[in-house]
Amino acid sequence: MPPNLAQSSLNSLTVGVLVLDGDDHPVLANPAAREMGLIRSSSDAHTIVRTLAGQTRRSGVTRVVELDIPRANSDAEPLGVHVRAVDIGGGFVAIEAADVTEAHRVARVRRDFVANVSHELKTPVGALQLLSEALQDALSGGDGDAGTAHDEEAVIRFADRIRHESARLSRLVNELLELSRLQGADPLPEPEPCSVDRIIAEVVDRSRTAANAKEIEIKALGERGLVAYGNESQLVTAVANLVENAVAYSPEGTRVDVESGANDGALWIGVRDEGIGIEASDLDRIFERFYRADRARSRQTGGTGLGLAIVKHIATNHGGRVDVSSTLGGGATFTLRLPARPPEAPLPLPAAAEIESGAGHGA
Repeated sequence: MPPNLAQSSLNSLTVGVLVLDGDDHPVLANPAAREMGLIRSSSDAHTIVRTLAGQTRRSGVTRVVELDIPRANSDAEPLGVHVRAVDIGGGFVAIEAADVTEAHRVARVRRDFVANVSHELKTPVGALQLLSEALQDALSGGDGDAGTAHDEEAVIRFADRIRHESARLSRLVNELLELSRLQGADPLPEPEPCSVDRIIAEVVDRSRTAANAKEIEIKALGERGLVAYGNESQLVTAVANLVENAVAYSPEGTRVDVESGANDGALWIGVRDEGIGIEASDLDRIFERFYRADRARSRQTGGTGLGLAIVKHIATNHGGRVDVSSTLGGGATFTLRLPARPPEAPLPLPAAAEIESGAGHGA
């Protein structure tokens, strides 16, 4: 192979390739190796790479490791690399490095998700265990003389708490399943025309009981007759989560507006409340799974920290997005933005041309 062709081939690789001599000086490095930071600006190999090369050179054994290499002059997440170091003789060591930063990020997200799920499940399960023991004690009179001193008030109180914690546990499990479906590899249902008026009416009806309990008025405003394209049950879930949040975080006697409109080839459904609002530092994180700006308040309302994450995934799956604007103490407005027209139909493939065995020859 001509030298220039070999160099061009090496430069075209997305994996980093680096060769160090016996003094750990680079004698060959492709652009990918430099972009990964395996070579520093002074043309010296990264300390971690030199250490790995030295171990390989001394042992003569190929080393395969995964590393997180801090990025130079940056607060960004470390670069995850899968590194293979091979002794090629004469003191030279060849280093091959593949960027696995995304795989490392996914693994971290998965670990954090499992830890969060375990924590969130432990709280209601532990509460149910303690409440059931307290209820059993109340039913037995607390002194071993069963049936002689039933504390009806305590029984009612414990039973109500068990109902509350059971509902919280059920909601958490249901939302975990919903989020899992939304993030899964299953194909989305074929988008269908969905009446925005019907979606809002369904959400208002679902939220009426919780709103009436706090004397909160839910008003449907905006343009009528709009049509969204997607899965109606998912869109109802998204808007319902926004309205339920608005009711939960609003004081008694206030109002929640559900408004719809359309512009520039898109439609939107906004949910505006007069609640406690959201601090600016929390606005960029509230759509993360299990993130709650006010954990104490969320415990009171039975929030799971998954509702807004579900809204975000539904919006994304429908080719849209969800925005938020808020000031602390000044309420919040969440806006679900969706395409106002169906997705482009795929172009039909040309008909296959059948070639007969005699085609191309004279009759």
